[in-house]
Amino acid sequence: MLKELINKIADPLYSFPITTFLFYLMMRYYRIFGSKKFGKWALILSVPVIIWFLADPNFILIILFPDNVPIAILLVMVAFFTWFSLHKAAENDVRIEQGLGPIEATPENREKVWSWPNLVYTELFAIIACTAFLVVWAIIFKAPLEEPANPTWAPNPAKAPWYFLGLQEMLVYFDPWMAGVVLPGLVVAGLIAIPYIDTNPKGNGYYCFQDRKWAIISFLYGWLVLWVYLIIVGVFFRGPNWTFYGPFEYWSLYKIVPEYNINLSEYLWIKGLGVAMPKNLILRESLGIILTILYVGVIPVWAQKATKMGRQFYKDLGSIRYYIFMFLFVTMMSLPIKMVLRWLFSLKYIVALPEWELNL
Repeated sequence: MLKELINKIADPLYSFPITTFLFYLMMRYYRIFGSKKFGKWALILSVPVIIWFLADPNFILIILFPDNVPIAILLVMVAFFTWFSLHKAAENDVRIEQGLGPIEATPENREKVWSWPNLVYTELFAIIACTAFLVVWAIIFKAPLEEPANPTWAPNPAKAPWYFLGLQEMLVYFDPWMAGVVLPGLVVAGLIAIPYIDTNPKGNGYYCFQDRKWAIISFLYGWLVLWVYLIIVGVFFRGPNWTFYGPFEYWSLYKIVPEYNINLSEYLWIKGLGVAMPKNLILRESLGIILTILYVGVIPVWAQKATKMGRQFYKDLGSIRYYIFMFLFVTMMSLPIKMVLRWLFSLKYIVALPEWELNL
């Protein structure tokens, strides 16, 4: 019964809102989440849960699949370093509030050492340790090599490398052109633009949260919830035919999930007005075009005029950097919005113009 409940909750319809809520709690109470006490108890309590999960034959088949083992290790490292950064940020925020300054600024932590031999020796030992680890790994786990590429046969499920599975999961909600080219391009452009948009000098060279609250929240939400979460779903929960499977569910080739997705224009004309779709493309997609323009063009202006936070951002960033930041932000938030619309209303595209190869 408990396993069935976990399988149900793991579905993105439920797990995504839960993940978003947990992220909110982590940011709201980061000092608790970043405490050593929380880290210790999280580690202690996670051990029996992991053992219970590994006792299930279906779960262990997924986890111990050769391609998935390194990803599971990487996820453990992501969890640890997220906690570690929150821990350091919480410590420094308390010190800054007390007027002591960050730990990194104390005399014992400002001592300078030579790159040679201190840094070079450390890097050498790290290279040796990683090489030994990879050799042992290669002996224990056989490389998951398959037969040469065969154009007449494709694996089921056909998955991209793990670092692209977030993009592959986005294909469920966006047009391939948007999910595979436009959004990844904007992600890269946004990462490049961060140093030019966020010129706040606070936090350079030391951990903190209060001095860079919204920058950290925006980045971590995009990283943890909109990227790592999608990779987890794509790696461990997408089975044959890209169907969702719970962690304790057997990957059956014959699982059928009936789904239907319709465009916003079909909602308007066929379901709403009860008439045939207009032949004029612009008229047909007029509602979606208007909503898209309002979302991209009006929200940044409204936020700057009507909200205290928007006015503060506009004052700190200036007009050009503010609107670039808001464009990147609303673009990032289009992913969770589109996911929720798909789950709640089976909405495929807000603007569907396949004649122009433009689907949003």
